[in-house]
Amino acid sequence: MAKAKTFFVCNECGAESPQWFGKCPACGTYNSLEEQISIQSSVDVPSRGGVSSWQSAQSNGKSHAKPAKARASLTFDQITDRQIARWESGYEELDRVLGGGVVPGSMVLIGGDPGIGKSTLLLQVSNQLAQKYRILYVTGEESGQQVKLRASRLGVSKTLGVVNEEKVTVVVDPTLPIDPDSIGADLYVLPETDLEEILREIDSLKPNVAVIDSIQTVFFPALTSAPGSVAQVRECTAALMKVAKHEDVTMLIVGHVTKEGAIAGPKVLEHLVDTVLYFEGDRFASHRLLRTVKNRFGATHEIGIFEMVADGLREVSNPSELFLGNRDDPAPGTAIVVACEGTRPIVVELQALVSPTSYPSPRRAGTGVDYNRLVQILAVLEKRVGIPMSKLDSYVASAGGLNVEEPAVDLGIAIAIVASFRDRIVDPGTVLIGEVGLGGQVRSVSQMELRLKEAAKLGFKRAIVPKGTKFPDLNIEILPVSKVIDAIIAAIPHQELTADDLEPDEDE
Repeated sequence: MAKAKTFFVCNECGAESPQWFGKCPACGTYNSLEEQISIQSSVDVPSRGGVSSWQSAQSNGKSHAKPAKARASLTFDQITDRQIARWESGYEELDRVLGGGVVPGSMVLIGGDPGIGKSTLLLQVSNQLAQKYRILYVTGEESGQQVKLRASRLGVSKTLGVVNEEKVTVVVDPTLPIDPDSIGADLYVLPETDLEEILREIDSLKPNVAVIDSIQTVFFPALTSAPGSVAQVRECTAALMKVAKHEDVTMLIVGHVTKEGAIAGPKVLEHLVDTVLYFEGDRFASHRLLRTVKNRFGATHEIGIFEMVADGLREVSNPSELFLGNRDDPAPGTAIVVACEGTRPIVVELQALVSPTSYPSPRRAGTGVDYNRLVQILAVLEKRVGIPMSKLDSYVASAGGLNVEEPAVDLGIAIAIVASFRDRIVDPGTVLIGEVGLGGQVRSVSQMELRLKEAAKLGFKRAIVPKGTKFPDLNIEILPVSKVIDAIIAAIPHQELTADDLEPDEDE
């Protein structure tokens, strides 16, 4: 007779415990242990040539009776080569993040905050891929009518197949104009959360790409835990991965995130999939960043930039213009840096504001920059340059809210702070590239050629860079410096007072 065993599983890290605790012993999360029941059979299952037979053969000395021979393993020569041709998703920014396009049979996990645009992006990508391939869009959070309304708003295919009760009905809105390019789009929508029904539909429809929106809503009926729990997410993802590898079906999966910003569910979810993408951005801003943190078929730390408009997401071909301010009307306390996200250089404007503090300890705030590096640069400016930063409030922000946390922007942060303190304007045609050391020295950074080419392409005339770095022959003046004080002298020109400046104002 079967015996029921009760244990508790953490819904954050997946650790199992024989009893309930208010705090998970593994990850330290409070109120995260959930009760689960497993049924163990009391009948011993006889071994069928498994471990027991192998152990008995070893004890009887039969293992040396036959020469060594592989049963299921293969050598590299026995594995047939297969040329993988990537599919173009219709969006160059997404292809860049994926490493050149969608790999057939791969499994891609996309996470992001609620309302950031994950479903919008996947619906637009599904429409583009449906012009050449058969697409199944599985929605567990919305009905077919809701997906159709979004598709109509985004200008997606007007002939949208809705799978319902094992029948495919094509829904056409006669009030909408028919786009000739979207006629015959092979895109089907399945409002379902039962994993068995989803797998049955994949086996029947045989799509090239299946979109699961989202994995936290899918459940396996054989498990007693609720949808979204650790066991459900793990088992459903493993089943979908098996179908993707055996049937050569590309899986695009949406994953919810926790309040800390990590993908909800066990960490094994990210280990199972081939690619992990994070959709980032401020809901109050128009731009969105698609960042890769894991990719078995390409480089990591690549980003794709989109802009949210009325008809959905639109690619940003030149992101430097998005994060640059008005160069014709420069303001004191601004500096231009060139940050690199993967292999993409982005020119960003940094803004700084320094003012006397009215508190016992000054305030430091940074938006889009690393706070620890900001505090370190302020200490260097006080010790090596002589600016009394301990008596000043300091605020630093990047234009557009882009996170630029690499050390190559240290020099731009330092120059922007000094320019705000002196109320001076940095030459708008100058870019600053370099890492600031604790001794006040300017250190070299990687990918200098890419950064300088991007600055020259946007029309910048000068670049202040670390001394000792090899520079390409570009149409831009190079000013190598070794100390922060030398960069300050080169970036902030000395402004002489004229006779007009000495005259009193008319109001006086």
